[in-house]
Amino acid sequence: MKIAISSDHGGNNLRKEIMALLDELNISYEDFGPQTNESVDYPDYARPVAEKVAAGEFDRGILICGTGIGISIAANKFKGIRCALVHDVFSAKATRCHNDSNVLAMGERVIGPGLAREIVAAWLNTDFEGGRHTRRVEKISELEK
Repeated sequence: MKIAISSDHGGNNLRKEIMALLDELNISYEDFGPQTNESVDYPDYARPVAEKVAAGEFDRGILICGTGIGISIAANKFKGIRCALVHDVFSAKATRCHNDSNVLAMGERVIGPGLAREIVAAWLNTDFEGGRHTRRVEKISELEK
C-alpha cells in the first residue's frame, strides 16, 4: 500500500505523528505537506493528494487540517475521491467497509495523537465489504458526472 499524506499548517504536528506511525507499520508514503508552521491555504495541500489518489498513483490519502473540515471539502471536489472526515475508530472502519473511502481527513485541533493513530490503523486495516455497498458507491460516482 502506498499513501499520499498532507496537511496545512494547522495539521503539521499530527501529520508528523501519522508519518511516524506509517514508518512503524512499514507503509510507504509520500509527504506533500508544508515544511514550516507558516500559515498556508488547505486547498493547496489537499490538491496533490486528491489528484494523485484519483490518478491511481497512490492507493489512499490522508489529509489533516485544524478541524479536518476544510481539507476534506477541498479533496471531495476531485472526481474519484471519497474523502471521509473521521474523529473516531468506529467511523474509520465504517467508511472503509461501507463507503470505500480512499482519503481520510482528520482535525488536529479536534483529536489527540493517540486517537489519531488508532483511527489511521483501523482505516488502513479495514477492507471494503462490497456487496450492497458497491451499488451505493457507484451511485456516488454517478453524481460526479
